[in-house]
Amino acid sequence: MSAIHDQAMNYVYQQVQQRLIGYFTRAERTALQLLIQRIVVAAGGMEQIGDYKVLVAHGGGEVSSYTLAMLRAAQLSIAGRAPRTFQLRVATLRHTGMTQDTLDTIHRGYSRLFFHDDERVELLMVENQQVLPFNYQRPLSSVGCETSQRNRLMIGHLTSGDICATLCNDTYLALGDFYQRVTAWNGGVHAVASGDSARKQSQLLAWLKKTAQAAGATLPTDKPASLNGLFARMDEWSEGFYRDLFGEHCVPKANASPGGHRNLASIGIADLLEGVDSTCAPLLTEFMAYNPDPLGFHFSHPTVANPLLMAHLRGLQAECLRELDYEEGVEGFFLQAAQYLRDRQIPDTLITQAMSREGRVLATQCAEQFFGLEEGQLICLLFSPFIHHGERLEGYLRQCHPGMLVALPELHKVLQGKPAAEMLQQWLADTSGVPLPLLQHLYRKRPTTLVPGATARSPRHERPMADGELAFQLSGR
Repeated sequence: MSAIHDQAMNYVYQQVQQRLIGYFTRAERTALQLLIQRIVVAAGGMEQIGDYKVLVAHGGGEVSSYTLAMLRAAQLSIAGRAPRTFQLRVATLRHTGMTQDTLDTIHRGYSRLFFHDDERVELLMVENQQVLPFNYQRPLSSVGCETSQRNRLMIGHLTSGDICATLCNDTYLALGDFYQRVTAWNGGVHAVASGDSARKQSQLLAWLKKTAQAAGATLPTDKPASLNGLFARMDEWSEGFYRDLFGEHCVPKANASPGGHRNLASIGIADLLEGVDSTCAPLLTEFMAYNPDPLGFHFSHPTVANPLLMAHLRGLQAECLRELDYEEGVEGFFLQAAQYLRDRQIPDTLITQAMSREGRVLATQCAEQFFGLEEGQLICLLFSPFIHHGERLEGYLRQCHPGMLVALPELHKVLQGKPAAEMLQQWLADTSGVPLPLLQHLYRKRPTTLVPGATARSPRHERPMADGELAFQLSGR
């Protein structure tokens, strides 16, 4: 029975391979052969290929979807000409910005590539620092959701309502922990596959480093000698950031389990596909049935990470902090992001809807799900009235809660930790959505300026990685 089953499955995989490669252009077929050679060499030859395991980080975006299709074609092509082929581990970082549409897209791609019944493929997700089997129907855990919302809320206040930092920092800072866990889990992997260019990767690493530096973390001057060392360094940056953000209220996380292979290889395909526009390739749009999610979080473009949320926050910022109309702020965002939105084929109907009354209601609901905050609490975040001894508290009360101006001295006492009316303590917590001990911590902090745009634009003082330098796929986009 087993032999008959294996024969039947091999026939199925041959059919999948033929159909998959049928969508390849001539340039992609050439790239596929070069990719196969690259994997075989990294594995140490065809004799070792069956024990070789390659990791792909998959965030549901077009780059990682395309990379996954190329690697599947390589895996099945080798299987057609050799007794064994390499193994694939596909891992997704689950976070509050990942919509159900994105999870559905990931699942649909897995089905098209016939992953679910293939023992040579592992499908994983990391949620709240736990490695789990991939399940696109699993709800986000309440603990993970609350942790992420608290982190974003504190980051928003500490950065004076910086929209990009508020939306992106927590997810980016989870990458070091994510890679440590998925490269070491269950025996580890031998290589990390990349669809991003070395330039993209170096820009994101530069941003992570600057984020840690801005938070006051002490950074080593030496360069990590391996990918494992780099992942550990990234995790150290993240821990330093959160220690500064929360101070004595910081809860240490469980360390990633040690293990895996010490010398991870990096396998890239970006250089093999120069001149190929993967975003509109039939391999992606037709075979993978890839459909970009306009409401999903996009790792590679922090300035437009979530178009609907970004537009909503810009609208609130214009209305409450700049004495403009909400619609002016929303329109300003879409004008600024026009080229990116066209490139990602974001429908005009979404933009039109976002600027309507109904769009504001939808965006408010999206913000409540993402942050766990009502609109008034979100406005409080944009004002960030508590940091640096409450220097903006009076302006915030004057603009949003004029009836509380009379209680300004007492509110300062609450934030200083002095005895005060319980009613005022509760008012501060309810208005901000932040527990009082954390508000008092923010009161003692100076604002931090973080610029999470390193992947969206190229800083002049940062150079891309040269050939041979450490490069790997961070974003999983």
